[in-house]
Amino acid sequence: MDDLIKTSPYFTPNLTASIGKGNGPQFPNLASPASRCQENATAFSGELPMSVRSISAALIGLGLAACTTIGEPPEIDNGPSLSLDTLKGVTQQLSSDEYEGRAPTTAGEEKAVKLIADRFRDAGLKPGNDGSWYQNVPLVETSATPTPLRITGGSVPLEFAYRTDMVANSYQVQPRIELTDSEIVFVGYGINAPERGWNDYAGLDVKGKTVIILVNDPDYEAPGLQGTFNGRAMTYYGRWTYKYEEAARQGAAAALIVHDTVPASYGWNVVQSSWTGPQYNMDAANNHMDQSKIIGWLTGDAAQKLFAASGQDLATLSAAAKRPGFNAVPFSTKASVSLTNQIKRQASRNVIGLLPGKKRPDEYVIYTAHWDHLGICDADATGDNICNGAIDNASGTAGLITLAEAHVKAGAPDRSIIFLAVTAEESGLLGSKYYGENPVFPHRRTVGGINMDSLSMAGLARDFVAVGGGKSELDEYLGRALGAHQMALKPEPSPQAGYYYRSDHFSLAKFGVPMIYAKLGEDLVNGGSAAGAAWATDYRANRYHQPSDEYNPNWDWSGGLRELDIFYRIGRELAQTDAWPNWREGDEFRGIRDRSLAGQ
Repeated sequence: MDDLIKTSPYFTPNLTASIGKGNGPQFPNLASPASRCQENATAFSGELPMSVRSISAALIGLGLAACTTIGEPPEIDNGPSLSLDTLKGVTQQLSSDEYEGRAPTTAGEEKAVKLIADRFRDAGLKPGNDGSWYQNVPLVETSATPTPLRITGGSVPLEFAYRTDMVANSYQVQPRIELTDSEIVFVGYGINAPERGWNDYAGLDVKGKTVIILVNDPDYEAPGLQGTFNGRAMTYYGRWTYKYEEAARQGAAAALIVHDTVPASYGWNVVQSSWTGPQYNMDAANNHMDQSKIIGWLTGDAAQKLFAASGQDLATLSAAAKRPGFNAVPFSTKASVSLTNQIKRQASRNVIGLLPGKKRPDEYVIYTAHWDHLGICDADATGDNICNGAIDNASGTAGLITLAEAHVKAGAPDRSIIFLAVTAEESGLLGSKYYGENPVFPHRRTVGGINMDSLSMAGLARDFVAVGGGKSELDEYLGRALGAHQMALKPEPSPQAGYYYRSDHFSLAKFGVPMIYAKLGEDLVNGGSAAGAAWATDYRANRYHQPSDEYNPNWDWSGGLRELDIFYRIGRELAQTDAWPNWREGDEFRGIRDRSLAGQ
């Protein structure tokens, strides 16, 4: 799972305005049923937040199928033929030390992509890219060695050590990068969102300067889901990837984000593991020279010292930055740091398998999962330095293969189904981004899809969570799949973490393809919510992005199998209907989908 994606910095600014606010061409045959369904959901749930209203709509949709745009659901068999042997065996093999953590462009990649292609072939799929199982993804790998970050011009000189106080890197592809005496400016949350009446860069020239930025959105502490930036539900403006992109558009020479575990949703250990060692980006003719020289993070302690040396208080300015009309604060201090880069260019590979449809083979349903992980990483206390990524995401890749087998056994559906295993998710969703920009199958002919990033190994649960629930009409498909097991659909427990923008479904959503990202909840059959929360906390603290994310023969696979059952039912229904589910009216991806469908 990608908590610290090193995304290629090309996302369009002013997200809601540029992707669309639901004001594109309207299609009565698509929009009218959705409008009727929304009216019913609103009548049912009153003035609840959008995400909760849509969850209510999905649940009542179990008994009001005519309330959706999908028409009468097709007959789905009694259940998928899911092979536990495949799920366990592929997970174990991909996460073994032999695969060296599956970093892109390594020997571990060669083993991983061959295994996936072989299993796709054995399952009965066809090569998905013009006779090939592979789509080449041109990457550039940089391995940076930074100097300490020096701060001058304040009450005391400061020097911050790499890894313990700060991390520094660069999107720019050049052997040596120098930042010398760059003026420091605190820009609050670093957001420029005119459609929301917010601009932290208003009246400010930061060309050649170093901007200090807070993580998440200004209203992430709000109790509900309403507000300038959706309250607790993080928008893309809250993602650190956006903050670097905007800093570069503003001309900043460097952009440093202040780490805080609560709004970031991960500890400094995750920053260390994700931002040190080889980093990957999409290869580009301009070597990304339009990006800031330096990007990186400061620990909270380092930031407090920097603010104090500059005659400022971090807590006071952080509180001020949450209020509309905040004005950036120039510091008296200057930053200097340099780094040397080892550079390697090499293509990585997405793996694509296809189950051709029998009636409408030029219409597609897509499943995605990333096969990569962190490779060789920092050694833990035992000396283990292989980040095996068993749960993240050998399990999801094994699930992709397991679903391929099940769909083939069920027979060809009406529409084609794509099985896409992507590279470099941990490096910035780069494999899915490349597919999004270079689709093998047209986005306007892709009905929708499901992304799998880490299956549950906590055991069977009574509930399911739609990450970013309420965004699209795929909620109704999820609701019906859950109904087959009498499972509850619950609101996302941590909307402030912005998980919808953190895995490979986002790369397709940006092009208008409705994508669902859902997971088993924490209300475990054995132990209830307390046991589920404890398992999740332990995983994030002790295994996530660490060498200890290893295959465990004692895992309880019932939860992962249930997730795959749900995903199978959603995908099978999408592949058997002639409907085209859309994003909800007003969603940021609705406009681009409407324009895409208009081209059909």
